[in-house]
Amino acid sequence: MSTVILVTGGTGLVGKAIEYVIENEPAGSRFGKRPNEKWIFASSSEADLRDPAQTRKLYEKYQPTHVIHLAALVGGLFKNMKYKLTFLRENILINDNVLHASYEHKTQKLVSCLSTCVFPDKVEYPLTELNIHNGPPHESNFGYAHAKRMVDVQNHAYKEEFGCNFTSAIPTNVFGPHDNYDLEDSHVIPGLIHKCYLAKKNKTPFVVSGTGKPLRQFIYSRDLAKLFIWQLREYDDVEPVILSVGEDEEVSIKEVADAIVKAVGFQGSYTFDTSRADGQYRKPASNKKLLSLIGDFKFTPFEEALNESVKWFLENYNNARIGKVYSA
Repeated sequence: MSTVILVTGGTGLVGKAIEYVIENEPAGSRFGKRPNEKWIFASSSEADLRDPAQTRKLYEKYQPTHVIHLAALVGGLFKNMKYKLTFLRENILINDNVLHASYEHKTQKLVSCLSTCVFPDKVEYPLTELNIHNGPPHESNFGYAHAKRMVDVQNHAYKEEFGCNFTSAIPTNVFGPHDNYDLEDSHVIPGLIHKCYLAKKNKTPFVVSGTGKPLRQFIYSRDLAKLFIWQLREYDDVEPVILSVGEDEEVSIKEVADAIVKAVGFQGSYTFDTSRADGQYRKPASNKKLLSLIGDFKFTPFEEALNESVKWFLENYNNARIGKVYSA
């Protein structure tokens, strides 16, 4: 019997990474494509998942036996703060439609993507899977965070009432090829890559906001892709799993910027604007549960992953998601 895996949000950062891994790992290997497997990478142009009818139609078209649910309305800090209801409501609609369609179509397995923003604002570190619901999330993105938390609640409810094999993953800061490089709305690594590229092109200073001291756990999208494939095939528990490098692999924003300067080949003025806020110094997450379950797994060294990401950006600048760019 054939296995049909539907990946929602399949043309985004993580979806493209899963497609890359499935196509490039040896066939039949732990992370490679297996016999009788068909992978579908769906984008929002194929179905508006906020609409139950369009979601049902997508499921009727492909009849997925397995689903990796990555689709979401996402945005940077400014958008999250400004459009809290929009982020709450639209993500609740997307998630509810996907989960219910998976139930109605008797999908054998569903893995949904959460985010570390689901964790409480006031919490003991390192973050673990046990403290997701132990207090309200940070005020700045409570709409998005509550919508993502509800996926965990729904997974448990579907399992208890109908026996569904639904679970979720909580990745830390993801980066890699096919990222969002829009300077108005990107995460730190793609934003700095784009900024450094423009500084080199326009012969202007490369200025990084803040002191560069905060520490973050960054996971390469192609490593994360392997972990999603592992979770889909080998993990059958409703409880979420944090997908991350270890706490000992935290990288400072300065180390990130240094590596980007080197990878881009930027030789101009490079400074930190210490008048700009740093944000939280560190918010480490534990990957002990993941490592205890997956066994031997090798993460790509940060600098190697960053070099590959910068190379992809430079080679694909004209087709990348760069947003509006104003010339110097």
